[in-house]
Amino acid sequence: QVQVVESGGGLVQPGGSLRLSCAASGNSFRFYAMGWYRQAPGKQRELVAATGIGGGTKYSNSAKDRFTISRDNAKNTVYLQMNSLKPDDTAVYYCNAHFASSDYWGRGTQVTVSS
Repeated sequence: QVQVVESGGGLVQPGGSLRLSCAASGNSFRFYAMGWYRQAPGKQRELVAATGIGGGTKYSNSAKDRFTISRDNAKNTVYLQMNSLKPDDTAVYYCNAHFASSDYWGRGTQVTVSS
């Protein structure tokens, strides 16, 4: 069982920045594919950014050029640096760890972009 815990959400003004962190348990973190998803009220959960075990990354169109996903295997942590935030980025952000054909989810962290 892999435990996943997100942190770093909060209230930020449009144009501001936030860095989300996601810590995952286990001794095989370097073999986890990690992803950030978000779910806004009344909408389906969507992929924001992901990073594979080789360090490759992919982004949604809305995140490209504004968000950066990175991982620190020594700390069992993946980050999501979010810049130039917009009100449309308001959502609960969830971290996902994919390992051994299983998906593990955190409880999410709220990001609110508002003036």
